[in-house]
Amino acid sequence: MTQSSPDQDEAGTAPRRRRGPGPFTLLALPGLAAVIGSAIFLTAAGQLPGTGSEDGQGSTAADTAKNSAADRVDKSYVPWLKESAKKCAVLRPSVLAAQIDAHSGWSTDTAALSDATGIAGFSAAQWREWGKDEDGNGRSSPLDPIDAIMALGRQDCALAGQMAELRTRGTVTGELLDLTLAAHTAGRGAVESAGRVPAKARPYLVRIDQLSARYSAFDSPEPLPGSDTAPPPSVLQWPARTTSVSSPYGTREHPLTGVTKLHTGVDFAAGRGTPATAAWQGTVVFAGLTKAYGNRVVIDHGSVGGKRLQTTYSHLSVLRVSKGRAVTVGTVVGDVGSTGLSTGPHLHFEVILDGYYTDPLPWLGGKP
Repeated sequence: MTQSSPDQDEAGTAPRRRRGPGPFTLLALPGLAAVIGSAIFLTAAGQLPGTGSEDGQGSTAADTAKNSAADRVDKSYVPWLKESAKKCAVLRPSVLAAQIDAHSGWSTDTAALSDATGIAGFSAAQWREWGKDEDGNGRSSPLDPIDAIMALGRQDCALAGQMAELRTRGTVTGELLDLTLAAHTAGRGAVESAGRVPAKARPYLVRIDQLSARYSAFDSPEPLPGSDTAPPPSVLQWPARTTSVSSPYGTREHPLTGVTKLHTGVDFAAGRGTPATAAWQGTVVFAGLTKAYGNRVVIDHGSVGGKRLQTTYSHLSVLRVSKGRAVTVGTVVGDVGSTGLSTGPHLHFEVILDGYYTDPLPWLGGKP
């Protein structure tokens, strides 16, 4: 019997020896790994050809969303969005575009829409109130996108006016745009009852905020009123005989409610009975008792630099003017007090520019 050698398998054949990596593999493998690693890095950075923008800077998911959202809108509608937003200072074209997107996705397929018709979702009753033939084609219809865009601006601005009046009276608090959108989706009554944006309206506000960012290209490059633009210097006089600020404009925790939110004005420390005086000439548009602000006076100063200017004086112990009164600089409008939600005598003074709260201090010139 023939025995197999140690170098043979059971079939009598010599097993194949394993070969080590050849010289080509040893040379090519490190280079291939480097190429793959670079490709992964460039893809993550958005700089691999075909994954970034044409200028080589790389696009983001937000940029893509912006482009795709704006591309859904017929370019002929953009001037109408801009025109509609001019109806009141609180609106922006991007907000109107976002509202339409939230309702219909800019689809003009009426069969796919709900009982509310057209891209902006007007019911028959609403259209009778807000609808007009804007493009002069001889018919007024919510199914006409241009008519609908302009009607939405009219409706929103009417709500903004109502919310501004409620805020002037101290019935509601909050940013005017937020209150307007809340009234649009939940109704004026819900906002008035809550005294602020009601909880059921918050998802809509979040949605509009997200969508409006995608349409920001539709907005004017000019900054919003009350933003970072410098106000005219030294326009207003100090509203009390003090420059002592006990609480500045900005975000803070309310000393009574514990809620952290925007402190919409400046608190001047002053003794009870100190005269509170008009910071500029104008007309008193509100003078009365409110829940949060106590005794409150609001003066409309008309247009300053093309923007509506108002000042407010709150927590007064006594009112010295009434609605409709014309005032000049230094007219006594009330006495400093601690009415409403207040921890002690002080004057809460606000400057409102085109519906937006802004820091009062840069507006004040000279000494009281």
